[in-house]
Amino acid sequence: MNTIPQLGLGTFRLQGQQAIDSVRNGLELGYRHVDTAQIYGNEAEVGEALQASEVPRREVFVTTKIWTENLGGDKLIASLKDSLHKLRLEQVDLTLIHWPSPQDAVPVAESMQALLEARAQGLTAAIGVSNFTKALLAQAIAAVGASNIATNQVELHPFLQNRGVADFARERGIHVTAYMPLAYGKVLADPAVLSIAARMNAAPAQVALAWSMAKGFAVIPSSTKRENLAANLGALEVRLSAEDIAVIDGLERGERLVNPDFAPAWD
Repeated sequence: MNTIPQLGLGTFRLQGQQAIDSVRNGLELGYRHVDTAQIYGNEAEVGEALQASEVPRREVFVTTKIWTENLGGDKLIASLKDSLHKLRLEQVDLTLIHWPSPQDAVPVAESMQALLEARAQGLTAAIGVSNFTKALLAQAIAAVGASNIATNQVELHPFLQNRGVADFARERGIHVTAYMPLAYGKVLADPAVLSIAARMNAAPAQVALAWSMAKGFAVIPSSTKRENLAANLGALEVRLSAEDIAVIDGLERGERLVNPDFAPAWD
């Protein structure tokens, strides 16, 4: 599978049996996009669920992300091979730089070239970045070309719409994946979202996810509950009007929820 499915299953913070169950339930319900990362500490569990599933490997899009300590050109490929071993896969569909190297200790170009080499070796079908600002994305483009960057995965939800980064990527033909699309559930209590959901007889989560997808973004919400996984999948059937989208557009308030001390200087 080459294109990134619009709705995926995130596994951030899912550990042990919880991670196995979430991925298993997701695959049974119809998810065909699973997102994990080295730092999540659950690649082995994701791999166990993938292997146990009756869904053919070719039908599932699997993403993992390289942690900051493995971004050096001498470490990246070895770390990806370790990820593949844990995932019980010969190849992932997409490999991302999870976070830019703190204090630019490893140049963006070095990591991107290593990712290109990993792709050439058949370890990953596509490469991309995550948590990249406009300036960092420009560096990545200069290193490998925009056509070689499958996505920039960033925090993006109605309260933090990241318009500058999203527009910068789109103008260069780079897809955007929205993580934390429900803002840890905060969006689900917003009166405007609740009003639209009630009128459409939809769940608030479905409305928020449908808004992101209407913008052309992929979304990767996570849940430990099968009923929530099923409800999120239903967002694919929700069609928001231009008026509804405009109302949600108006919820922007710059509320960034993921901001570790090693984060880049945000746009």
